[in-house]
Amino acid sequence: MAVKKFNPITPGQRHKVANSFAEITTGESQKSLLRSLKKSGGRNNTGKMTVRQVGGGHKRKYREIDFKRDNYGVPGKVVSVEYDPNRTCRISLVHYADGDKRYIIAPNGIEVGQEIVSGENAAPEVGNALFLKDIPLGTVIHNIEMQPGQGGKIARGAGSYAQLNAKDGKFAVLKMPSGETRLILLTCMATMGTVSNSDHSLEVSGKAGRSRWKGRRPRVRGVAMNPVDHPMGGGEGRASGGHPRSRNGIPAKGYKTRSKTKQSNRYIVSKKK
Repeated sequence: MAVKKFNPITPGQRHKVANSFAEITTGESQKSLLRSLKKSGGRNNTGKMTVRQVGGGHKRKYREIDFKRDNYGVPGKVVSVEYDPNRTCRISLVHYADGDKRYIIAPNGIEVGQEIVSGENAAPEVGNALFLKDIPLGTVIHNIEMQPGQGGKIARGAGSYAQLNAKDGKFAVLKMPSGETRLILLTCMATMGTVSNSDHSLEVSGKAGRSRWKGRRPRVRGVAMNPVDHPMGGGEGRASGGHPRSRNGIPAKGYKTRSKTKQSNRYIVSKKK
């Protein structure tokens, strides 16, 4: 999983750093697992724009991903590693022995022809999904459930992972990708290994048009607006705009937005640094 630079034959390629897609094994997707994806353009059901900087973008199809890995004990064979336009990581198509076909998040190092399985009797190897109670301490994991049977919610982006540090009673102590340490029930599932495409953070788009392909419209700076439109707007000449804050007045730096009444607070052992 490497990145490549381009010869500057156009201004947009001068600083472009793109993925080489060396790990991709096919350009064809499994049609039975594709779903249509409608774009909102940032508008609600009445047609009013409620989210700014959203619109356009290339047409996509959604790939149904198996985040639950709930076909316990059924071995599956990895058929392909594919590109998914809806997420930063790669996905793998798995054909199971019972005839089922599913997409999973591709872990780093997964190969075509590899056999994977999920459940209590699965070996702690890359691509296998196990309950936290069966995973050895110190193991690197991804696609972790927060509630049993809910499906993976944690560590699903490119290159991300969590680490199983300890087991305490009915809880596992996990170090999250953010650096936070928290408790999760041992009956939750997780997949072995790190998420693929760890070089995603090294990519440089090179031009504004590539952001438009992703459906991102231009963002106007607050200091460039009038006072009626933004707390940092207005002023004679180029005013700094005071303390950085959002359009509705919420400070951008050092202001805690997490509710003190959140039930999940009691499961956090140490906050992220």
